[in-house]
Amino acid sequence: MENIYLDHAATSPMHPEVVAAMTEVMTETFGNPSSVHSFGRQAAGKLEMAREVIGKSLGVKYHEIIFNSGGTEGDNTAIMETAFGRQSEGRHLITTQIEHPAVINTMKYLETQGFEVTYLPVDRKGNISLADFDASLRPDTILVSIMYGNNEIGNLMPIKEIGERLKDHPAYFHTDAVQAYGNQFIRPHELGVDFLSISAHKINGPKGVGFLFKSDQAKLAPLLRGGEQEEKRRAGTENLAGICGMAKAVELLTEDEREKRQKLYDQFTQKVLTTLDQAEIAYHVNGDLNNKLPHVLNLRFNGIINDLLLMKLDLKGIAVSTGSACTAGTIDPSHVLEAMYGKNAPEVRESMRVSFGYGNTIEQVDYFAEQLVASLQELTKNK
Repeated sequence: MENIYLDHAATSPMHPEVVAAMTEVMTETFGNPSSVHSFGRQAAGKLEMAREVIGKSLGVKYHEIIFNSGGTEGDNTAIMETAFGRQSEGRHLITTQIEHPAVINTMKYLETQGFEVTYLPVDRKGNISLADFDASLRPDTILVSIMYGNNEIGNLMPIKEIGERLKDHPAYFHTDAVQAYGNQFIRPHELGVDFLSISAHKINGPKGVGFLFKSDQAKLAPLLRGGEQEEKRRAGTENLAGICGMAKAVELLTEDEREKRQKLYDQFTQKVLTTLDQAEIAYHVNGDLNNKLPHVLNLRFNGIINDLLLMKLDLKGIAVSTGSACTAGTIDPSHVLEAMYGKNAPEVRESMRVSFGYGNTIEQVDYFAEQLVASLQELTKNK
């Protein structure tokens, strides 16, 4: 069997059509979109076509899309610039304990600058309580930042309900939708979302490029200062090839394609769980199976250290992970699982994340499930 990649929540392979679109732009359109001559105008035309494709995918005005380097920059821009730009109105922010490090660490930085942050807890299924949210919301709350779907356990957050609660409140609402954009139907205006961050490399696009949706209703100073690109909202010459590659990836994600992927990933999940059940392997699903992104599956195997399991699978050519790729290279335990189960809980060291994506087949998942069972049986025997 060939190598099998099941870590799409960390990054995803580029679609061949994305590679072709980028190659064409790099070869034929090297002009600076800010230049007034024909080379620049040609580049600017491609830039605006890409903006249109992405704006349509979210049902927003095209100029509400600001191109940038990805999710981390989008998160930092929305959070930092709201905090510093609105501090005269209040210095309180709300987020959750299970956000991506790009949000959590930005919030921690703001705490050192005199801001107060409420980190909403989650239950053992990884869900936040709307009652907790209601109790946390204050007149001096200036920003709420809650992810659309969690990158480690896949849980969907109650974005619509929070948006409704903020309708008559002055706080801005930001959501990191990096994991959700590839398979969820998202309409920021209908959800009451002011800012939404996206990375291209999670949707079979290139790394190092993404965008921030900024509603016209919200005021936001630029994070980067310099030239007048992106309507003076994000300085720096645009990465045209990357942006066109991202737009191609978005174009390929039609509504039908998103639905098709959802169904396929649900089948993959059922295949893995059924194989484990048939082999009488004891396991627990971390997160809420009835309220999650379809491509993320986080499993706990009692008494099995996840690093050993990962190594066994890696030797068999199968790539899975223990959590966020932004922290997985370190020895830090998963802050998401710690928020669910408590610090030093056994679940934190006995869990692994499987994430499906473009290119995966039912045959690959079948093989993975068989090898997972074999690896778990070997590790149990050697205990």
